[in-house]
Amino acid sequence: MDADLEQLQHLESLSRQLDPGKSLRDHLTAMSFTHVSEFINSLPARKAYVKADCPELKKLEISDEGKSMDLLLKIVQNEVHHAGINAASGGHLGYIPGGGLWLSGMGDMLAAVGNRYAGLAFSGTGAVIMENQLLRWLCQLVGYPVTAHGNIASGGSMATLVALTTARDHHKINSANVRRSVLYFTSQAHHCIHKAIHILGLSEAVIREVQVNELYQMDVDALSQMIADDKLNGLYPFLVIATAGTTNTGAIDPLDQIADMAQSNGLWYHVDAAYGGFFMLLEEQKEKFKGIERSDSLVLDPHKGMFLPFGIGVVLVKDRNALLKAHHADAAYMVDTEGAEEINPADCGPELTKHFRGMRMWLPLHYHGVDAFRACLREKLLLCQYFHQEIKKLGFETGPSPSLSVTYYRYPAEDRNDFNKKLVEKLHEDGRVFFSSTVLDGEVWIRCAILSFRTHLEQVQLGIQMIKENLEKLK
Repeated sequence: MDADLEQLQHLESLSRQLDPGKSLRDHLTAMSFTHVSEFINSLPARKAYVKADCPELKKLEISDEGKSMDLLLKIVQNEVHHAGINAASGGHLGYIPGGGLWLSGMGDMLAAVGNRYAGLAFSGTGAVIMENQLLRWLCQLVGYPVTAHGNIASGGSMATLVALTTARDHHKINSANVRRSVLYFTSQAHHCIHKAIHILGLSEAVIREVQVNELYQMDVDALSQMIADDKLNGLYPFLVIATAGTTNTGAIDPLDQIADMAQSNGLWYHVDAAYGGFFMLLEEQKEKFKGIERSDSLVLDPHKGMFLPFGIGVVLVKDRNALLKAHHADAAYMVDTEGAEEINPADCGPELTKHFRGMRMWLPLHYHGVDAFRACLREKLLLCQYFHQEIKKLGFETGPSPSLSVTYYRYPAEDRNDFNKKLVEKLHEDGRVFFSSTVLDGEVWIRCAILSFRTHLEQVQLGIQMIKENLEKLK
């Protein structure tokens, strides 16, 4: 059947709506940037947490006809940007905060408009070179050799999945031997590890929870005994996972001692440094991470310690061949892409359609320079120490002096758990600053996690004042 030229011309006139001309582009861009500017300018006066139902967003349905940009931006402003936890706020002291650097937002816009496919060097040469440069810089930061490589993934969960896939395949864990294969980690390991284990078919393996000491660090003697016992019983220990900055308490496992155990027993050694790893940029903090360079793989989250927006996590693997062997795949229709000098990101993880994430990290690093990030990280450490000492003055019990930028506290009421649950509820209702809670050994604690680049002394002092006011109400 011949093509109907009249119909094609009609469809073209309609489809061109998706490619607005310069005048409309400029108008929509101006509206969007006005919205962004107003959002950032309003942050100091906005609460860090607002419980909201989002009624206008819920009733807005997708229809055949378009809607005005003004309407859409109002819904974004009122029911997206200011509902729930305001992760862009300097008052976000609850979970490990995400960042949202302005230059990262600009980088995302440049990446999205340019729309380079960042999975293969053949199609996105500059994008892949950029990503690989960032990976080499990160390998140098953690002390990995030139044989190392990695992948910039969508977050720590996907990065962990890549690392554990590589460990599984390197040790040839399969359906024939999985039930006698053993993994080791503590109760403080991030729950993304449990998800990765499930996805990878390792749930049927023997999973050992290694006990922790009073600082919630892995007990290396207990690990050693577990490995010895498992070997004696004919099992196959193959993976140990340490944490360099736990989400719960900020604890750093004894990385060097765990490396000794892994090396002497032939285990794959993985370190979850998603939260804590970027503190290695500070010379005075590097000793805490001694032994991380001896790991086989590790994870870093730039949306935490580099203050980038959510949606970026990095996995590094010391043996790039192990990484490539676990993730490389061929397709007949991709024959034109072969032979590039750069390692293809698509060969280093499960993602084939890969977002150009490198730009959001590359742009602020080059524009601001590393020293600006160092200053911000150092400030967060000192702010956490300040909060830790000041909260004690209000009569709170605290955990040990913070290793990084997380500390935890509770009020010693008669019914501690019930009282501190109620205090958290009061703090959430207040919302000027956001704190979260956790449970350690059956006891309810409140967490303060300082890692937003917008958190300064003013926000920490406001949080302390808010705690004081709500404590008085409860008492």
